[in-house]
Amino acid sequence: MRNKQTLLLLISLCVCPGKSDFAPYFYDNGSGSNNGNMALFSLAEDTAVGTHVYTLNGSDPEGEPVTYGMTFDKGSKECFSVEPKSGNVTLVESLDREVQDEIVACVTITDGRNKVVENVRVFITDVNDEKPEFLNLPFIVDVPEDAPSGSSFYRVQAVDRDIGSGGSVSYFLQERNLHQLSFRLQSSSKFTIDGHSGVLRIRPGESLDYELARTHFVTVVAKDGGGKYHGKYQVMTSTAIVTINVLDTQDSPPVFVGTPYFGFVYEVSVPGSEIFTVFAKDGDQNSPNPIHYSILNGSDGFFIINSTSGSISLTSFPVQLRNELYELKVKASEVGPDSRFVDFAETTVTIRVVDLNNHPPTFYGESGPQNRFELTMYEHPPEGEILRGLKITVNDSDQGANAKFRLFLAGPSRVLRVVPQTVLNEAQVTVIVENSTAIDYEKYQFLTFKLLAVEIDTPERFSATADIVINLLDTNDNVPKFSSEFYIARIPENSPGGSNVVSVTAADPDSGLWGEVKYSIYGSGADLFLIHPTSGIIYTQPWASLDAEVKSKYNFYVKAEDTEGKYSLAEVFVTVLDQNDHRPEFNQNFLEKTMIIGAPVQIQAVDEDAEEPNNIIEYSIMKADPGDIFDINSSTGEIKLKPYIRSMEIVQNITRQKDCRWSVLVQARDRGSPSFSTTAVVNIDITEPNGLRGPMAAFLMQSRENPLKALGLAVGFISVMVLLTVLISTLLFFRNTKSNRIRPARRIIRRRAKEPQHWSFRPAFGHDRNHDEDDEDTSDKLKGNNGSSRTKRPIPSAPVLPPPLAATGPTGSQRIQRDVPSVSGPTGSQRIQRDVPSVSGPTGSQRDVPSVSGSISRTDGTGISSALVSELKMRIEQKIIEANRGYYY
Repeated sequence: MRNKQTLLLLISLCVCPGKSDFAPYFYDNGSGSNNGNMALFSLAEDTAVGTHVYTLNGSDPEGEPVTYGMTFDKGSKECFSVEPKSGNVTLVESLDREVQDEIVACVTITDGRNKVVENVRVFITDVNDEKPEFLNLPFIVDVPEDAPSGSSFYRVQAVDRDIGSGGSVSYFLQERNLHQLSFRLQSSSKFTIDGHSGVLRIRPGESLDYELARTHFVTVVAKDGGGKYHGKYQVMTSTAIVTINVLDTQDSPPVFVGTPYFGFVYEVSVPGSEIFTVFAKDGDQNSPNPIHYSILNGSDGFFIINSTSGSISLTSFPVQLRNELYELKVKASEVGPDSRFVDFAETTVTIRVVDLNNHPPTFYGESGPQNRFELTMYEHPPEGEILRGLKITVNDSDQGANAKFRLFLAGPSRVLRVVPQTVLNEAQVTVIVENSTAIDYEKYQFLTFKLLAVEIDTPERFSATADIVINLLDTNDNVPKFSSEFYIARIPENSPGGSNVVSVTAADPDSGLWGEVKYSIYGSGADLFLIHPTSGIIYTQPWASLDAEVKSKYNFYVKAEDTEGKYSLAEVFVTVLDQNDHRPEFNQNFLEKTMIIGAPVQIQAVDEDAEEPNNIIEYSIMKADPGDIFDINSSTGEIKLKPYIRSMEIVQNITRQKDCRWSVLVQARDRGSPSFSTTAVVNIDITEPNGLRGPMAAFLMQSRENPLKALGLAVGFISVMVLLTVLISTLLFFRNTKSNRIRPARRIIRRRAKEPQHWSFRPAFGHDRNHDEDDEDTSDKLKGNNGSSRTKRPIPSAPVLPPPLAATGPTGSQRIQRDVPSVSGPTGSQRIQRDVPSVSGPTGSQRDVPSVSGSISRTDGTGISSALVSELKMRIEQKIIEANRGYYY
């Protein structure tokens, strides 16, 4: 058939060569081909976006080039894109078979003149990308504990949206142990599940027991059949927990509580005495049956049991008992709904016959046995104080170890302690205060303690208790306390008298009159305020007028006091809020100013409000006559000529007058709310600058209209100069006074090398005139031009020896004053004085060479002894060395 069509086409082309134009067509490559018109084409849903999935392929009979295209229905997702020339089809959107299992599109082929459109369906194939999902979650099942082994009790169900093996679901249980609410939860080994149907069953050979485990948690795993995903084989699973609540049934026998059981019979017991009580409870706790007690054997007729309470009693006197030990077999039976015994349990009660310990400890008061003691006392007694109002005696009439017991005091910890703690037979109980702070009436109006006496070494451990109730009386032990250490209040100024300022609160936990608080205020800032003595409301005095401009801060103390004078203090800070109640004011309504061209003049208004913005002033020019030639700084009030006015010629051209006098109406307005303003007329004379230059010239020109200002400045300058002069003179005076003081001068200088000195002594008798002349010449040479001798001091030299004394008579002696060192001694009969040369120190002060003391005895009229001369020479050398050390160091 296709050959016939081709033949007809060739014939038609040969007959009509100028009129042939055939449409292009797609190749039909069949199913499974990725080349053609996408007929019967399928694509896996896990194909990655951007993958080349197909190639459109066709031809034109005339051999014309063709282009390809693809369109989608309106509103549907465009999953593919086509490259027009090559026909390559690319996936541009992700696929999901569970959402859309096929894509309908139109593929086109055209040669530019003819276009062929074909509808195609692209089938989306499944991959294993969906997990099984459980239905009807959560899984909670109630199963009776007597459910038979192997029985089914629930069916879980899960679905997988995949198809094929990936959509098939099988089930199995996951082993795990859980603990919750103090129950040990059993593992899922007690249960099985059908892998195909999901039916849960009790595992064969297993059973449920409410008494062992009330709840089981079973983890069910749903697994699909597996399949490929992104080229890899995978199996997907989901889990769910099945909560299995076990329901109780009547299947447990009674259980004795507190076993083993031991009872004792004492020598003073009487028939009917209770020996021991057994207790059993039904093992099924949800719906327990009543218990019936009975003795099976071992009583020998001496003991009976109460069938309802389980109390075992003695039927005869102890002296009739033949054995010291009896073992009773006791049976506890459940009584069913029809009064029949359903189930039972047995236990053994051991009863021993012993000597009597039949006297438990007993508390006594002043009137006999007593188990309640009361005492009334004030709170906060001193620590270590004995509560003498408690008259308590404790006694145990038994003997030996049966009469030994211990005392305990139960109640608020570490408040009281009891003495003694161990008692034999009898003791006086003493209660001592251990913690005084805890005995507080504001916390407890009464305290209750339990006094216990418990035997120590007896099997019975007999005990006794007594209640101690201490009723507390209140004392004024608390100080009123303010809710805050300080209070901050704000009140507008000009508030009327009696206005509320702030409310203070103090509390006193004491009771009665001690808890009543009265308030008062005091302090330097409290004059304008009052406080209500009971409510604590602070308000202004009726006559008070608050003015922030006068005083804006007040602080004072408030006192809270109880009836006994205990008090506490708090500080109150009151801020008076400023109101805009003052308008700006000029110092004069008419101001005279002289303005030099190029220099501004300034006006100033004052607003007496205390705070910003009420006292912030803005200036403006309302009117200027004869012309508007001025600008004003709105903040500082400086008035200056407009920038274009630079000479008097411009001013005179504006005013047409020679005096150049302007009248300017200036307004001063504050920034308060509401705002106030004031106006003033400023008369300004405009002049040209003179020859003076600099700040002083400008100041003098501006002060021309206010000579007092210039005078004040001059007076101030003169005063400052006088003060500086006095200060400098005072400092110089004290400095000179300090420098004139005579102080020891010490100066460290380097000692110059000098030739060794050789001391020579002139004859002792007579005066060497040549030596005196040399001294006078040396003295003259040391003097300066002005005749002063304070130029250079000679180096100290050894003094000469004294001249001989002239005798005036055979027995008399004549006293001669000479300038020699003073010499004294115990045997000296005559004193000879001579001035020693002085040495100038580094600062010009003079030091005298130390005097040398010694004794000089004359041997005859012609000389002195050699021993005396040697001694005098040695002493002089030593003194000179010491003096030189003092000067040079």
